[in-house]
Amino acid sequence: MSVLDHWDQWKDFLGGKLDQGQSDGMDQSTVSEVAYQVGEYLADEVQPKNEQEQVLADMWSVASEEEQHAIANMMVKLVQK
Repeated sequence: MSVLDHWDQWKDFLGGKLDQGQSDGMDQSTVSEVAYQVGEYLADEVQPKNEQEQVLADMWSVASEEEQHAIANMMVKLVQK
């Protein structure tokens, strides 16, 4: 079973990685850019595994680059602890 299979596990995984990056000194600008790059990778390479991921994928596919950055930033806010 993959961490991508369950929404809550995915959010916990992302939150843990965010905490790790911030404790390693990653600033908010870098966090934002990495979140965008992760979103790009997921959109291009990974099939959504649940309804929530499908909604995000659908929104990402119709969003402008600026809107994709906003989606990535919202995901960061969602998983911040």
